[in-house]
Amino acid sequence: MNARGFTLLEVLVALVILGTAVVASIQGFAQGLRLLKLSGDHQEAMLFADTKLRDIVAPEAGREEGAEGRFSWTRTVTRVPTPELGEAARPSPWAVYQIDVRVRWDERREVELTTLRTTSIADAQPGTAAHTGQPGQAGSTATPAQTGTPTGTSPPALPRGPTGRLPAAPTR
Repeated sequence: MNARGFTLLEVLVALVILGTAVVASIQGFAQGLRLLKLSGDHQEAMLFADTKLRDIVAPEAGREEGAEGRFSWTRTVTRVPTPELGEAARPSPWAVYQIDVRVRWDERREVELTTLRTTSIADAQPGTAAHTGQPGQAGSTATPAQTGTPTGTSPPALPRGPTGRLPAAPTR
C-alpha cells in the first residue's frame, strides 16, 4: 500500500502549531491596542496638566483641586526661598514660585508636571505700578523701593498695554 498524504497525527500537530500562532498574534494585537489607548490617555493627561500650569498668570502660594471630565487635578503653588537674591544691599525685586500639577485618571494612573515661575514683586503687590499704571501716573502709589528702582534713577520707559502691564511675549 503506497498511500500518499498526511497521517492523523501530523494533521493534529499542524493544527496545534497553527492555533498557538493565531492565539499569540491576536494577543499581540490586543496588547498593542491597550498600549495605544494608554499612550493616548497619558498624552491627553499631559496636555491637560500643561494647561493647568499655564492657567496661572500671577502666581500666589496655595493649593487648588478640581475635576474636569475624567481627570481630577491638584495644583500647588509655593514660593521658593531665594536667599542668594536677597544678599544685595536692597531687597530683591523678584519672587520665584514652584508650580506643581498632578492629574489623575483611571484609579491608578497619574502624571505630574512641575515648573518654576519668576515674577516681579511689583507685579505681585496690589497698589504698585504694575496694577495702577506707571510711576508718576494718577493713582500710582509705587515708590522706587517697591519697584526695585534705586532712589534717584528712573527706569527705562517700556511700552505698556491699556492695563498698564507689559504686553505678553509672542508665542511660537
